[in-house]
Amino acid sequence: MITPEGTKDILFEECIQKRKIQQKAAEIFTARGYNEVITPGIEYYDVFDLENAGIPQYEMYKTSDNKGRLVVFRPDLTLPIARLTATKLQNAKPPIRLFYNQNIYRNRKDMSGRSDETAQAGVELIGAKGLKADIEVISMAVTLLSSCVDNFRIEIGHAAVFKLLADKLPVSEDIKEEIRSVIESKNYAALGEILDELEPSSYVTALKRLPRLFGGEETFEEAAKYMPDDDVKEVLDYLEKLYNSLRKLGLGDRIMVDLGLVQRNDYYTGVVFSAYAYGHGDALLQGGRYDNLLQEFNAPMPAVGFGLDVDAMTSIMMADIKPLIRVPEILVHADEDYEVEAQIKLNDLISQGYKAESSVFDTREEAEAYAKEKGIRQVVYVGKDSEGVIRI
Repeated sequence: MITPEGTKDILFEECIQKRKIQQKAAEIFTARGYNEVITPGIEYYDVFDLENAGIPQYEMYKTSDNKGRLVVFRPDLTLPIARLTATKLQNAKPPIRLFYNQNIYRNRKDMSGRSDETAQAGVELIGAKGLKADIEVISMAVTLLSSCVDNFRIEIGHAAVFKLLADKLPVSEDIKEEIRSVIESKNYAALGEILDELEPSSYVTALKRLPRLFGGEETFEEAAKYMPDDDVKEVLDYLEKLYNSLRKLGLGDRIMVDLGLVQRNDYYTGVVFSAYAYGHGDALLQGGRYDNLLQEFNAPMPAVGFGLDVDAMTSIMMADIKPLIRVPEILVHADEDYEVEAQIKLNDLISQGYKAESSVFDTREEAEAYAKEKGIRQVVYVGKDSEGVIRI
């Protein structure tokens, strides 16, 4: 039997590395005043069927409950946390700092190369707006990435740049989404074909340049040449201030500006950011500001957060690690009628820091043969002639 497409079994050392990342994330988050929440793996479809949710319905795994109501396997974690905040934490004084370590489920397109079941670790800073909050969250993302990999880069952009320009085009929402998609993939040829069909304007010119506006501080000077309105320039001024603040974290060339960073999640309203590691094509970490999302749950508050793809990070960290089965140091074998005493001995050895395993064999000879085959170096037996030790 094989697993469903888009899923996989995780064994041994990979499990250990995955848990280490999740534990490391939890330690970083809790040290900064964030509290863990766990939302259900199954949610009502309506939680994700919002105008600005940005999750295509065909990507959701759907089923129904025993009353015939449509439910989905959680395809996103920010939306359930927004729901939770608006209901269970409605009387909490902001800012509200929350974190999670959970799986999401997406019905990916065939051959996309991405998993349908993905572990994520992330934070949501709710009820805080402005530069301080954005710096706090991105700084935390940098700390988390630095604790796992050495060679990474983080790219920052702003959701409002694309939205302000695209809203000035005389085209349908479907065409805007097509433009967004080709900008995201940096498909210059396809972008040119779409925009060349439109009447020339400063907004069309700016959108043509958007995926090429990528790099360091010089990007802001270049972008200013193409941005037609003061509201777009105001967004760029804020982004430049954020960029220069983050440079003080000592990131050097690892922080980039990418004005073509236009993620599918439509609930982003402000700064957006993605992180990449050497040798891994997809984003390891994504996040941004979503100041309008909580009003969909009748709890209007600004918010910013990010999610780390724990499975992708695990794969990167496993690149130089050979999967193995961890072998205990000691095998504890019980003679007949001494099974309880052997368990007491096992617990005692474990309390002393040893890695020990209980023998399930009938005879000492079988236990010794098993230990030799597995590479267990010592057998402790408990029986009528008290305790004994055999070194393998």
